[in-house]
Amino acid sequence: MNKKILNLAIPNIISNITIPLLGMVDLMIVGSLGNYKYIGAIGIGVAIFNLIYWNFGFLRMGTSGFTAQAYGARNLDECVNILLRAVIVACAIAGVLIIFMTPLKHLALYILNSEGESAKIASDYFDIRIWAAPATLAMYAFKGWFIGMQNSKTPMMMAIIMNVSNIITSYIFAIPMGMGVKGVALGTVISQYMGVVISLIVIKYRYLKIFKNISLKAAMSFAEMKKFFKVNKDIFLRTICLSAVFTFFISASSTMGEDILAVNTLLMQLFILFSYFMDGFAYAAEALVGRYTGAKNKKLLMESVKSLVLWGVCLSIPFTIGYMFFLTPILSIFGESREIAEASVQFRWWITAVPIMSFLAFLYDGIMVGASQSAAMRNAMFISTFMFFVVYYSTISLIDNNALWLAFIVYLLLRGVIQALLFRQEMKKI
Repeated sequence: MNKKILNLAIPNIISNITIPLLGMVDLMIVGSLGNYKYIGAIGIGVAIFNLIYWNFGFLRMGTSGFTAQAYGARNLDECVNILLRAVIVACAIAGVLIIFMTPLKHLALYILNSEGESAKIASDYFDIRIWAAPATLAMYAFKGWFIGMQNSKTPMMMAIIMNVSNIITSYIFAIPMGMGVKGVALGTVISQYMGVVISLIVIKYRYLKIFKNISLKAAMSFAEMKKFFKVNKDIFLRTICLSAVFTFFISASSTMGEDILAVNTLLMQLFILFSYFMDGFAYAAEALVGRYTGAKNKKLLMESVKSLVLWGVCLSIPFTIGYMFFLTPILSIFGESREIAEASVQFRWWITAVPIMSFLAFLYDGIMVGASQSAAMRNAMFISTFMFFVVYYSTISLIDNNALWLAFIVYLLLRGVIQALLFRQEMKKI
């Protein structure tokens, strides 16, 4: 079981690590253009698309869970139908985004309080990158499908090729061809469509046999579409709550002064670093739990859950030790000023607590998705999000920034514990 988990988790961890690398290279490219406003514009542009696409993460999560269950039941025709269904929905959503691109852009710039030259440059970036929407959302579906098919090496290969392509094309268009930020956006568009091409090539050479009975009618049947949207509606609502907590965290930090905003942004990078590793195991959970749920093999299902939780404990311990004893040198990696790094140290106990308090939340997201217990996952998120705001507003007058971190820790812990309890309760019914 441990070998299966690692075979699925490690490639996904590698895929996740390429994400911040790409962002760093983009910043290096625009930084070389000689205008600091380009860097701010890229930050705004990327934030806009993160704000948009994050809410459609159900296209990956829902697809992986459904596919893993169909794979476990050896219903390969349904595996094909799930992919077709997800890609069609992804393209439909992308079409809506493109149709309403202008009002969407202005709304996003307003929400991010962006104005002046940086906003104009970000607007140019948006006008080009929005055309990658069909490919970007389709890639969510392809990635979820490959994970559900117990194949995490293909998404890893795709991520590496896409990111290398993005770096090369962005550089060529931005600097030698003189397109600036528009060139960076165009490079991203090209790399996203390259990902779709790679996905289709892999399907042709590895999965073509199971696509011989492809049926649009079966894929788009009312009953299956209803089931698809029921589960994904819950994941969408869960993601809205997730966005609310993280957006509020940054917003509340900004009201406490620029120093606290910088400190919290820096410490949040350590949470994100831990999340890159835990998400790899969460993806493994989606694949394995979904597979054994579809196969109706409760013994292997529970064995996989226990092994995943054990891996979560083992992974959280070194992160906890690292954040506790080596926080200052770790913070220096992010290149922040010495003053901000030193100011961050006074909040070391909060970031030290994050790995132990949050690993269950990451793992049970994957476990619940694999078992199609989306309603329970949604309810756990509702409760933990509610408690986040209760804890914050009940303690803010007493402990200031510590109240924000206390609320965040409570939110992470409750999310994981409630999901674990609800999952165990559902398992008793089987």
